[in-house]
Amino acid sequence: MSKEKVNRTLPESAHPNKIGIKEGMGYMLGDAGNLFVLTYVSSFLKVFYTDVLKIETGKAANLFLFTRLWDAINDPMWGALVAKRRPSRDGKFRPFLKYVAIPLGLSQIICFFNIGRFTSSDALLLLFAYVTYIAFGMLYTGMNVPFGSLASVITDDPDGRTLLSTFRTIGGGIGGAAPLLLAPFIIYTKVEQANGETYNVANAKGMFLFAVAMGVLSILFYYSCYFTTKERVRSEANPQVNMKKTYLGMLKSKPFVILALTGILISGQLQFASLNQYLYKNYFCNTNLSVLGTIAQYLPMAIMIPFVPKLVKKFGKKELSALGGFFAAAAAILTYIIKPSQDSPMIFIALLFVIGFGYSFISITNWAVVADVIDYQEYKTHIKSESAIYAVYTFCRKLGQTAADYGGLMLLGRIGYRVEEMSNAGFVPGVSEGILKVCTAIPAVTYSLIFILYLVFPLTKKRLEPVYDYVRKVNSAQYNTADCEPAAAATEE
Repeated sequence: MSKEKVNRTLPESAHPNKIGIKEGMGYMLGDAGNLFVLTYVSSFLKVFYTDVLKIETGKAANLFLFTRLWDAINDPMWGALVAKRRPSRDGKFRPFLKYVAIPLGLSQIICFFNIGRFTSSDALLLLFAYVTYIAFGMLYTGMNVPFGSLASVITDDPDGRTLLSTFRTIGGGIGGAAPLLLAPFIIYTKVEQANGETYNVANAKGMFLFAVAMGVLSILFYYSCYFTTKERVRSEANPQVNMKKTYLGMLKSKPFVILALTGILISGQLQFASLNQYLYKNYFCNTNLSVLGTIAQYLPMAIMIPFVPKLVKKFGKKELSALGGFFAAAAAILTYIIKPSQDSPMIFIALLFVIGFGYSFISITNWAVVADVIDYQEYKTHIKSESAIYAVYTFCRKLGQTAADYGGLMLLGRIGYRVEEMSNAGFVPGVSEGILKVCTAIPAVTYSLIFILYLVFPLTKKRLEPVYDYVRKVNSAQYNTADCEPAAAATEE
């Protein structure tokens, strides 16, 4: 097809890789699948380890630390594997959706299998926990790296990127909210004390059955994403990737370094929020409050989703994220200062809502910011390295999760949380107040740092304009060369 015909076919005002709602919804389903398994594991596996398998907090903390250190090898390995993969008829990244979906779903289910029914050996319990959690982590990375990279090849249109990020946020909201809203009614059993007061304890059977539900749903949603998305931005037929040069380029890039640091803090704070399960269980003595906490976290996001794309177009992603970071930090600091009493949980929930409002700006735009950094790296280095960048960013997010899990569990042990006592108890003076202090102090620090980092993030709306122009010209040249067929090179797998 001639260049003149391409220009007649595609009006100057139309982006050649423009996408619509259907594509956004397809990508949304993929992230819902991600969050079904990740949120359930992140939010409740600690409770399963401490309260069902009776693994001491210190040993559980070491488990999370060791398994995440393994990710220092695992994540770059997946990044290199994905980067060097030749595209097939399905594209470069989409095939992972169908190949990894079932093993990942099964690995999440096995994590919640109560092996304690068959052995009381601490060594065997720990071995089981290590093996199953490492397997889950490796498979999740094997899904998440290509899935995240997929956004950069579905479209290079800035508006399309914002659309994908917005729908990914919706999918993340669906997948993240479902376990947090529904699990407390299934995985906890109410126990009544002699004085008539009630408290909740973890139910092993309920935790496993809920894991089965999340695993099956994730598989179905991954396959739905596979069938409803398309790779429009061409990938190299025979990628020659210099991983050393690529990774060194990231370390010299201020936008990437700040993105990595915010990734550590954002993911760390989201993971640390899972410690609120102990707050609801052992301070407020009402695990149903976790449902209200989830609503407070996700409702502001749902409210802001229709408005954020228009605000991004007018003000920019960095600018909105800095504003949201300010609101989240201010509310988190206020929560620590007030320290809601055991009898006033709604004050805590209300402040969570304000934090959720501020964080919604960051959450909705986050994945579009990642795509911008990928484009910026290509603009500066002329090296296309979406999967490598995404793999390192994924590892940084896991570093945040590691710090949250390890630090949170160690702090629980430091304030006196003993699994044999606390797993079958409600409010315990001293320990419960310590849980409240930990669960309010850490978010105040974390959100403040996130706000500061977004203030100095260099990719402003104006600075991104030449980046978008460059990427569009590069991809337009590829389309002209390829007779304007926006599909990955058709090679056999």
